[in-house]
Amino acid sequence: MHSLITRIATRRGLPLLAFPAAGVALLAAACGSAGTTGSAYGGSAANTGTAGAATSSGGTRYGAEPPPISGALSVKVAMSGLGSFLTDGQGRTLYLFTRDSGGTPSCTGGCTSVWPPVTSLTAVQAGSGTSASLLGTTSGGGQMQVTYNGHPLYYYVGDIKPGDTNGEQLNQFGGLWYAVSPSGMQVSH
Repeated sequence: MHSLITRIATRRGLPLLAFPAAGVALLAAACGSAGTTGSAYGGSAANTGTAGAATSSGGTRYGAEPPPISGALSVKVAMSGLGSFLTDGQGRTLYLFTRDSGGTPSCTGGCTSVWPPVTSLTAVQAGSGTSASLLGTTSGGGQMQVTYNGHPLYYYVGDIKPGDTNGEQLNQFGGLWYAVSPSGMQVSH
């Protein structure tokens, strides 16, 4: 095989190093860009974007992972064009994932870098407009994840400021994402 490549390269006037370089270029093209996410994770290129792109806010296109909650986590209700939906005490929107089943979180691994689970080391407080009887926890990924009406709760790193609902109705990681209504179901508009 080596002699065949050498003869072709010599006959055509191509440097011998062109073949390995071309192979590497083809391999890199076939693997795709390491900085993007797309349908391989269940989303579409239109709503997953480039995870590594810097923004003026100092984070990635998805923003920064929500800072840890100091003290007890509080869940309350906020209002927007979506209607009533759950937020944490700082106003960050809480989401459910349609792929979760039986209170067990299915967003693990790379999914949690885009949809961090809502966790709390202490008891969760029911704030204004929420029902304490619907709050709970479930074990997932070695931590206790907060649930509401049996749905594990998540943040979306694309929500940069309190009240943002940029994760609403996204189709990513094999399911749909919705803000959570005060009744514990997906917000319906």
